[in-house]
Amino acid sequence: MRQEFYKELLDSLADGIYFVDLNKTIIFWNRSAERLSGYSAQEVMGKKCNSNILRHIDDFGTQLCIEGCPLTETMTDGETRDADVYLHHKFGHRLPVTVRVSPMRNESGNIVGAVELFSNNSKNLDMINEIELLRHEILRDALTGIGNRRYAELTLKNLEASMVEMLVPFGVLFVDVDHFKTVNDTWGHEVGDRILRMVAQTLSKPLRSLDVACRWGGDEFLIMVPNVTQETLDKMAHRLRMLVESCWLDHHGHKIAVTASFGGAISRQEETPSSVISRADKQAYMSKESGRNRVHVENN
Repeated sequence: MRQEFYKELLDSLADGIYFVDLNKTIIFWNRSAERLSGYSAQEVMGKKCNSNILRHIDDFGTQLCIEGCPLTETMTDGETRDADVYLHHKFGHRLPVTVRVSPMRNESGNIVGAVELFSNNSKNLDMINEIELLRHEILRDALTGIGNRRYAELTLKNLEASMVEMLVPFGVLFVDVDHFKTVNDTWGHEVGDRILRMVAQTLSKPLRSLDVACRWGGDEFLIMVPNVTQETLDKMAHRLRMLVESCWLDHHGHKIAVTASFGGAISRQEETPSSVISRADKQAYMSKESGRNRVHVENN
């Protein structure tokens, strides 16, 4: 009765919680962990947390299960740790989460495992709700769930107005999925659609609240960033490129991954949005020509 009470209590929390023993085998996985990660308790219980499940990475792409694992460090020294990382969702995309790791001790005070609490750290969680409030489903891309081309065009008009009235520049990242035709030809259009959803979610989730990611068409995406410098736009592009590269889909035991080429440009005075997009597109083309999975941001 007591055990069931505490299980229900943990299952009622909004944050994901899981426990591991000293071998890092998962011994508890609450309902919010299922919701946030996409993995059911049945899928992960009894498995090690670094066995192709969450696979946390940091802002630099470091695989924390291999180097700098907070769980391992906490079970070694007994210290509580906090970190902002990206977990690998079952659907393939990367989700920014804030984690807190604490040691688990027995009655004698010895460490017997650790507990990790993780919560969604997306700064762009309300983008879809905003789209639906503004134009209901008209401005939402049905396949990927992010904004469509029409929403991108409206956003660019607003950014252009800010540039004219307040001289506030905006940046554009043009993103093109590498070798997407090969994915479709090899695995079929259903897998191709899943890849597009994976990339769309990976691009949109880590953005700031005012940044907007939209599907421009086919396997091309546009990210619009208000009030940005070239340095900030370049760092953002490199981080997003790394996150896309670190994603994968598990399709009948096959690991399917893609990369993307990025091009960036910042608006100039008396310039149309289409001109900014054209310059960003040319930079993305340079990324593809130089080997793909690269970033080129135009010097302003």
